Amino acid sequence: MIDAAIVSPLVEVGRGLKETAYMFWETLWALVLGFSLSGFVQAFVPRSRMLAKLGNHRPAAVGRAAFYGVVSSSCSYAASAMAKSLFAKGADFVAAMVFMIASTNLVVELGIVILVLLGWQFLVAEFVGGPLMIVLIAFAGSFVLSEPLVEAARRRLLGPEREAAGQNSPPGVPAEGHEPGTTAWSAILRSPAALSDAASYAVADVTMLRRELAIGFAAAGFLAVLVPTAAWNVLFVHGHGIWTVLENALVGPLIAMASFVCSIGNVPLAAALWSGGISFGGVVSFIFADLVAMPLILIYRKYYGLRLTMRLAGLLYAAMVVAGLVTEGIFGLLGAIPSARTIHVTSARFAWNYTTDLDIVFCGVAVAVWWLARNRERLGGGHGYVIDPVCGMQVRTREAPERVTFRSKPYWFCSDRCRERFVENPARYAATDHRHGKPQYFREVAVSLTGRTNAVDPVCGMAVDPESAAAHRVFGGVDYWFCNPGCATAFDGDTTRYAATSVPDERPC
Repeated sequence: MIDAAIVSPLVEVGRGLKETAYMFWETLWALVLGFSLSGFVQAFVPRSRMLAKLGNHRPAAVGRAAFYGVVSSSCSYAASAMAKSLFAKGADFVAAMVFMIASTNLVVELGIVILVLLGWQFLVAEFVGGPLMIVLIAFAGSFVLSEPLVEAARRRLLGPEREAAGQNSPPGVPAEGHEPGTTAWSAILRSPAALSDAASYAVADVTMLRRELAIGFAAAGFLAVLVPTAAWNVLFVHGHGIWTVLENALVGPLIAMASFVCSIGNVPLAAALWSGGISFGGVVSFIFADLVAMPLILIYRKYYGLRLTMRLAGLLYAAMVVAGLVTEGIFGLLGAIPSARTIHVTSARFAWNYTTDLDIVFCGVAVAVWWLARNRERLGGGHGYVIDPVCGMQVRTREAPERVTFRSKPYWFCSDRCRERFVENPARYAATDHRHGKPQYFREVAVSLTGRTNAVDPVCGMAVDPESAAAHRVFGGVDYWFCNPGCATAFDGDTTRYAATSVPDERPC
């Protein structure tokens, strides 16, 4: 006979896994829809003049920064890296922070999952509290983020040599190049190449966030089932009026800070906290607090120095708390705070309903998106794009915050964090071709059998077969091949720079 002491924990684990599975099933269609729409927006909304319009933090510039953030959906790590790059190239620091907030907290996939798991009230609250938080950052940033600290941080990013040379572009971000988004929408919708690029964004985003999603859903499922009400009552005080609201809003971001889960992975956890008793405003502040998770605070410290990071983290925390409190006050006055404290899928059981129909339909959509991404090269897409070999995020070569050359091949990264992980163990990440996902081993076998190898387009980094290359140049006695005439034209415009990227080097640099 099996000991009850062993059976009971196994039963509880099974309940947690079951709840996790149901929660994922209920949100599957929303995830597919959200990531697909996000990929479409990222691929086709132009950002070529973003930097020129973010030179200050007046209302117009703040509004533009928020808009650019919304259409540049990304995880918190990539958003922080992009904001750093904008700042290093001359954007106003506050405007760059607004961009970072919007690109993680005001994006379509986040809103759709909030709607499914928490309900329409929380979806509306996201788009009430988010802009409010941005306004608070824009207003208070002028006082808290002092100009001397900001300029010291810019010098820290640029370095004395690059600053003296007046170079405001970080390494690996060409000033010119292909800019998607300049084609008519009707042409885009009819272009297999353009659609494949959008699909690749969607697939890359899922790949990048798979860990956060898995942790978020698993943690939410187990918390909803296993944590007793008494434990939640200790963490979130009740029955003290305004003090309850204040304490919950203050605690929400602290939980996010310690959870190490960012981006969309926060939403299932927020649903579990709501079921556990946290206030409406506490949920709002928790969802916004993905930007103060401890790993990100350490990244800010590396970017901007300790003093500015302390002020930035304090300002973000205060803005999250105030946005949560004000949002709860507004919804309370309108009588719009939900009365039921349950996750919409808690204690679910499989049933054939509209959710099942939607999941089946969007499973088909997911297969189509995956097929487009998988066959991107055959469909003519992929020009100017690469995949971060560490996290799997798709980035444009002209906008990538970081770049490394290893064994004569360039690798682009979404953030410093990914670059550092690559440099620590380059052989591990270089073993998989970061552009096509094909093991490097098979390419080496093909070379040994055929005696031929692919060249690397020095502009976009794509592998090119010299026998079928679209263009060819000779510079300094070295042959260069190109995947398309546009890359060859870019090479002609700045030959010295692009030729320098092709110098062989056995170490990451």
